[in-house]
Amino acid sequence: MASLRLGDLAPDFEQESTEGVIRFHEWLGSSWGVLFSHPADFTPVCTTELGLTAKLKQEFAKRNVKAIALSVDPVDSHQKWIGDINSTQNCSVNFPILADADRKVATLYDMIHPNANATLTVRSLFVIDPQKKIRLVITYPASTGRNFDEVLRVIDSLQLTDHHSVATPGNWKQGDDVVIVPSLQDPELIKQKFPQGYKAVTPYLRLTPQPQPQSQNS
Repeated sequence: MASLRLGDLAPDFEQESTEGVIRFHEWLGSSWGVLFSHPADFTPVCTTELGLTAKLKQEFAKRNVKAIALSVDPVDSHQKWIGDINSTQNCSVNFPILADADRKVATLYDMIHPNANATLTVRSLFVIDPQKKIRLVITYPASTGRNFDEVLRVIDSLQLTDHHSVATPGNWKQGDDVVIVPSLQDPELIKQKFPQGYKAVTPYLRLTPQPQPQSQNS
């Protein structure tokens, strides 16, 4: 199947997980979602990633984000693995792990790349908004662990830019200056939207202090 692209509707599915049957769109509800895959259970890099995700639960919750993992192994294997994750990473896994032994979800989300490995999923990660649209796709090779600080940074950017006429510069993080989008040219509207003013580095690069983010639950 063709790869999923930004703006596509995230495919819905029903699949077993460590927290029972997940009906994906229903499970997401009005939340943002992070769906990320793992090559297999009892693998070292995945163990560290799932531990990190558990420890970031409050950071995800502040952003109205639900995390859900996937591995192409059955639920009983996942449950045994969770014991290892909790003990070695000093955490308590607090999100579902999909049991994708039939590769149904991996196929829907194009997570198996035959030229890399014919049976195992690559490290795909999708950020999905409350309208069930795909907003970010990152694919790492199986040997490289993900940077979850970057995942949170992108979610911050997406949630900010959804509500304000701005974009975020390279290496931006919360609290840094942002860029006024080039399409906004009306001086009165700019003054209204950005009362703190802005610095025009060039006519198309206009920096302004970060607007206050709106509540994700409002």
